Amino acid sequence: MGAVNVLYAAVMTGSVATGVILSSRMPKPPGLGRAHRLVVGAAAIVGGCLGAKAPFLLGDPRALTTVRVWLENGRTLTYGLVGGYLAVELAKWSAGIRVKTGDYLAVPLAASIAVGRLGCFVGGCCFGAPTTAPWAVRFADGVPRHPTQLYEMAFHAAAAAALLWLGRRRRFERQRIKLYIAAYLVYRFFTEWVRPEPTIALGLTFYQWSVPPMLLLFAWLAWRDRTPPRSLVDMHG
Repeated sequence: MGAVNVLYAAVMTGSVATGVILSSRMPKPPGLGRAHRLVVGAAAIVGGCLGAKAPFLLGDPRALTTVRVWLENGRTLTYGLVGGYLAVELAKWSAGIRVKTGDYLAVPLAASIAVGRLGCFVGGCCFGAPTTAPWAVRFADGVPRHPTQLYEMAFHAAAAAALLWLGRRRRFERQRIKLYIAAYLVYRFFTEWVRPEPTIALGLTFYQWSVPPMLLLFAWLAWRDRTPPRSLVDMHG
């Protein structure tokens, strides 16, 4: 294993550790026991992984019959975040968990992704479109490119800090993880123009076309959760 691969593995391990450590230090939602936290965590991981692979499965449905699609590169955070959120919703509904968990997960998730994007930069993946900007970085292909991994690292680190600030001031309660995902969707829409993604219609990429319906979904989810429940036990979402 080369030095780059070792460093990449170390940073990604740090990403996981960041999420685990921060989640252990965050105030636990009342009524959410250890077993329920395991259910929520497992659902987030499985849903995130499936969501991250969804666009690639849509592009090559035959890959479902092999393990190749799960082993090769090709994941998208955009669908991963949404898939993880929806999987948690489904798991909580199935398990009868009525406790809100989004505010508890938001900061660890954003901080973990920020560290993970540093791993992408170290590994030379997920880079941006060619550019003549003075901060361009040359990756394996030798072409000066936007370091979109660092852009994303800055976004998620700033989001983690903002979410922590909102939490300490009890702002946007029951809405913070939805706010975070919606903000990332907007960010992703506008940064597509510095990514090497092909356009599919009207000069927009697949991910840009994905953003509006996802934003509508999260706007509806925010509207659904606009009124606090009568008791903590009745909370859902």
